[in-house]
Amino acid sequence: MASGSGDSGTACTLEFAVQMTCQSCVDAVRKSLQGVAGVQGVEVQLENQMVLVETTLPSLKVQALLEGTGRQAVLKGMGSGVLQNLEAAVAILGGLGPVQGVVRFLQLTSERCLIEGTIDGLEPGPHGLHVHQFGDLTSNCASCGDHFNPDGASHGGPQDTERHRGDLGNVHADADGRAVFRMEDEKLKVWDVIGRSLVIDEGEDDLGQGSHPLSKVTGNSGERLACGIIARSAGLFQNPKQICSCDGLTIWEERGRPIAGKGRKEPAQPPAHL
Repeated sequence: MASGSGDSGTACTLEFAVQMTCQSCVDAVRKSLQGVAGVQGVEVQLENQMVLVETTLPSLKVQALLEGTGRQAVLKGMGSGVLQNLEAAVAILGGLGPVQGVVRFLQLTSERCLIEGTIDGLEPGPHGLHVHQFGDLTSNCASCGDHFNPDGASHGGPQDTERHRGDLGNVHADADGRAVFRMEDEKLKVWDVIGRSLVIDEGEDDLGQGSHPLSKVTGNSGERLACGIIARSAGLFQNPKQICSCDGLTIWEERGRPIAGKGRKEPAQPPAHL
């Protein structure tokens, strides 16, 4: 089930690089997270410019709290308190239109997967989110194939016994067109979806409960707006990068530039979803 607040659910640990130079920086970072609902623990390491946050909040919300101190923060890794580096992945969504986003996957335990992210440029309201069979973007989202469904099941909702493994239900965009979400799933496994794709649709997924012929196939959620290949990403303490080897940008410079393409090597406003 998707959650916008992130105040409940299984906690994970987020590893941030944060620009800190002195004890007052440490104090400001600690104060920014103190007493925040959903934050269960904080460790600040000045010498490594690292902040570890045990939380049930989406990473974007924690990042916003950290950057509210006037310091840049970059998410470097995610892990579980039970099995720190079982598996993690990320999908960067884009398409022909304005929709873009970043969605992260973390295997909390062998039976539970965390999916959290932010997607911008949507029409306000619910939008279907699904893992698709192929990591093929040669024809944009049209070549991603059907929903990931190795069991041959009918389409359903995340809480249904009968569903595609890739059925993640709906995420809800606010009045500004942004969907921030955090959900947990017991059928999806990160190691099964690496190399596949994640797709956000234009409309609401009816979770297989509608009368339309596509209800039991796709949830009748409309056209595919944006998609991205699901790629393995860093767990806790697995990302020592300080400078990008491809173009020499530091992680702080990289934070304020597009992921790729025009403007990569020029100053830019940070994309809202990163």
